[in-house]
Amino acid sequence: MRFGIFYEHQLPKPWNPGDEARLFHDALEQVQLADRLGYDYAWEVEHHFLEEYSHSSAPEVFLAACAALTKTIRLGHGIRQVIPNYNHPARTAEGLGTLDIISKGRLDFGVGEGATRLELGGFGIPARDKRALALEAAEQIANMMVMDPYPGFEGVGFSMPCRNIVPKPVQTPHPPMWMACTNRDTIKVAASKGLGALAFSFVDPQEARAWAEIYYGIIKSEDCVPIGHAVNANIAMVSNFSVHPDRDEAIRRGQEGFEFFSYAVNALVAHDVVPGRSNLFADFQKSRAASDDEIIAARRAAKDNASGIGTPDDIRAHIAAFEAAGVDQVIFMQQAGRNQYDHICQSLELFAAEVMPAFKAQTAAREAKKAAELQPYLDAAMARKRWMRPLEDHEIPVVPASRAKAQINEAAR
Repeated sequence: MRFGIFYEHQLPKPWNPGDEARLFHDALEQVQLADRLGYDYAWEVEHHFLEEYSHSSAPEVFLAACAALTKTIRLGHGIRQVIPNYNHPARTAEGLGTLDIISKGRLDFGVGEGATRLELGGFGIPARDKRALALEAAEQIANMMVMDPYPGFEGVGFSMPCRNIVPKPVQTPHPPMWMACTNRDTIKVAASKGLGALAFSFVDPQEARAWAEIYYGIIKSEDCVPIGHAVNANIAMVSNFSVHPDRDEAIRRGQEGFEFFSYAVNALVAHDVVPGRSNLFADFQKSRAASDDEIIAARRAAKDNASGIGTPDDIRAHIAAFEAAGVDQVIFMQQAGRNQYDHICQSLELFAAEVMPAFKAQTAAREAKKAAELQPYLDAAMARKRWMRPLEDHEIPVVPASRAKAQINEAAR
C-alpha cells in the first residue's frame, strides 16, 4: 500500500489579509513533513475560479516549489486540466518535462477535464465535449513527451505543426499517467485507456472492491487500448484523514472540514454562483445535518469504527479494508475546510509512527507479485496501442526563416 496527501487549497470565508499566502506556505511545510515521514505521494489539483473550494489554479508552480524542497516523495498533478482551452497540450508537455527534470524523475501526471460551469464556461468549453477533448489532448501530450520531433496533429480540440517539444522528461517513456475518476463509468474509461485511476469519490471498501474488480477486469481485457506509451495499472482512493489517540478529538478536528469538502463539490455543480460573492462555507454551516457532538455520539454507539477519522486503530482497520479490496494507494484529504495546520501535522506524524510501518513493510512484495501477474496483460495491451507514426528525416518539414530575416538577406545581396 502506498500513501499520499492531497491539496485543493481550500480557503473558506471570511478571508483576512495574509490568509491566502499562509495557506500555500503551510501546505509547502506539510509536504516537506510528509517527505521526511516517508509518505509516497503529494497530489495537487488544478481548478479555476472556485472560490473557497479550491485556490489551486497554478499547480505547476506549487509542485515545482515542492520539488525543490523535498527529496523522495513523488509529486502528482492530481489533476492537470488538459483540454487545450485551459492549457495548450504543448505547454503542458513542456511543463511536465521541466518538472520531471527538477524533481529528478518524481512526477506523476493525472489527466482532468473540469466539471463545473464556472470552469468550463470560463474557458468556453462545451460540457458535452469535455471528455473527448481531454482524452485527445492527453494522448498527444504523451506523444509530445516521447517523440523527436513531434510530427504535428490535426484534431478536434487543437491543431499544430511539426515541432520538437523540449525538455523531455527524465522518466521513460514518460511520467506515469492517471485519470480523475468519480464513478464506475469513469473507472471503466481510465482502465480502457491504460491510465491509473485517481478515485476522487469517498467510497466505502465494498464499493472500492467493485471499482477495483471493474478496473482490473478491463486492464486484463482486449478493451484496454493505451493512449500513453506505457500502462499505469493502479487505483488510488481518496480518504478523509484526521488521526488522534482520542476518537472524539479526531472527529472534532476533522469532521467539519471533510463535510465541507463534500458539500462544496455538489454545491458548485448544482447551485447558481455569483463570481466574487461566494458564501459557500456559510451556506454549508447552515446545512449541516448533525453537530460534531451528535456525530461523536453516533460513532460511540457504532460497532464499526473503521474510518479515516479516528484513532490509529480506526484508521488501521480502514486502510486494511481498502488493501483487501484491491486498492493500491490511499490519498489522504487532510487539508479541507478549516482544518488547522497543527492538527494536520500531528495527524501525519501519528499515522507515520503507528500505522504506516506495517503496511509499508509489505509494499515491495505485494507490488512485485502484482507486477508479475499483470505483465502478460500489459504486454498485450501495448501490442494493441495505436501508435503515431514518427517522421523520417526527409519528411520533417523545414520551418522557413522569418520574413524580416529574408528581407535583410535580400537587401544584403
